[in-house]
Amino acid sequence: MNHVLIGISGGIAAYKVCEVVSSLAKRGIEVRVIMTRSAAEFVTPLTFATLSRQPAYTDSDFWQPTNGRPLHIELAEWADVFLLAPVTANTLAKLAYGMADNLLTNTVLASTCPILFAPAMNTTMWLQPTVQENWGKLLKDARYTAIAPTDGILACDAVGTGRMAEPEIILEYLESFLFTKGKQDLKGKKILVNAGGTREFIDPVRFIGNPSTGKQGIAIAQAAIHRGAQVTLINTANSPLPMGERLGVRIVRTSAEMHQAMLEEFPNADITIAAAAVGDVRSKSTSDRKLPKSELPLNLELEYIPDIVADLAPHKRPDQILVGFAAQTGTEEEVVTAAKDKLKRKGLDAIAANAVNSSQTGFGTDTNQATFIDKNGNNLSTPLSSKLEIAHRLFDFLMQNFP
Repeated sequence: MNHVLIGISGGIAAYKVCEVVSSLAKRGIEVRVIMTRSAAEFVTPLTFATLSRQPAYTDSDFWQPTNGRPLHIELAEWADVFLLAPVTANTLAKLAYGMADNLLTNTVLASTCPILFAPAMNTTMWLQPTVQENWGKLLKDARYTAIAPTDGILACDAVGTGRMAEPEIILEYLESFLFTKGKQDLKGKKILVNAGGTREFIDPVRFIGNPSTGKQGIAIAQAAIHRGAQVTLINTANSPLPMGERLGVRIVRTSAEMHQAMLEEFPNADITIAAAAVGDVRSKSTSDRKLPKSELPLNLELEYIPDIVADLAPHKRPDQILVGFAAQTGTEEEVVTAAKDKLKRKGLDAIAANAVNSSQTGFGTDTNQATFIDKNGNNLSTPLSSKLEIAHRLFDFLMQNFP
C-alpha cells in the first residue's frame, strides 16, 4: 500500500486539503496528517482524522512515542511521498533554512522521501523579495518539487498570485510521484506534445471531426511536467491547464493550424509526442458563411490532409526523439501490426499502439492500455491504467531505450 504523509500549515487554504485527504483514502492510499498549531485554527484535527481514517497529529503529540520510537522519526520513515500544503510564508522560511521547531518541520528534516510543496498566501506577501528568495532556495533542493500558486481572487479579496493549487492538480502530482518515486529524469528536457481531435470545417458551424478529447495527450504533458520537463502543448481543447510556468499552450482547431504549430515548435524539442487525433480528410471547399440546409452538398468533395508526423520526420536531428500514436480497432495483434507499419512508414523512433474499440480504452475514457514499440524492435505492453500512468510508462520506455 502507498503511504502519503501530509503536512498542513496555518492558512485558509487548509480547507482544500480535506478533499485531497478524502480522495486519497477512497482510492485505498494510506494517509497520515501532521498539523501545525495554527493549522488547527482553520480545520480541526478531528476533520482530518475522520477523512483519513487515521489520527491527525499535532504538536501536542510530538513527544508521544510510537512503537517506542519518536513520532517524527516513525512518520518520516513511513512516508513514500510527503505533501506540504498549504505552505505559508512562515513555514516556507523554516524549510528554506532547515529550521525544526515543531512536529511538522522536524519530520521534514527526518524524512528522505520526495517532497511536494504547495505555497499559499496573500499576493503582497508572496511577492516580497525575502519570500521569493526562500522560494528559489527551496527549488534548488532536489528533494523538493513545487506545485506553484496560481492567480485569482484570494480569501482576503486581493487579486493576484497566491492561491494554492486546486485539489485535482495536487492529486495528479501525487499520482505521478507515487508511480515515479519523485524522479526528475526529464529536467532540462523540452517536450512537445499535441492533443485532441482536429476539426475540418465545411462552414463556420459544421465540420468533419472525431471523438478525441485530448485526455491522453494532456496526461503526457502533465507527466512530463511532473518529471521536470519544459513542455509545449499544441491542444485543440481550450480547457484550463494550471500546470505552472513550465507549460506553454497553443490552441488550434484545424489540421492546418496543428501542422503549422508543430512545424514551428519541433526544432526546439528534445522529445516530440504526437498524441493528437488529426483528421485524414477535409472538404475541398469551405464556406465563410453558414450554408442553408438546401445548399449543403450531398456529395462532399474531399481531399487528403498532409500527414504531420511524416512531415516532421525528415527534419529530425539525430538527438531528437519522435513518437507517434496509433489509435486502431481490431484484435491486439491487428492493432500492433498496424502500428508497426506506421512506425516504419512515417520514420518514427517509437509508437504507442492502443485499441479504441473498447469501453475502457476508447476516446474520452479515463483509462487506457497501450503497446509501445521502438524502431529497434523493443516493445512493452502496459496493463489497463489511468492515462497519467500510461504517460509515465511511455516516458520510462523512452528513457530506457533512448538514454
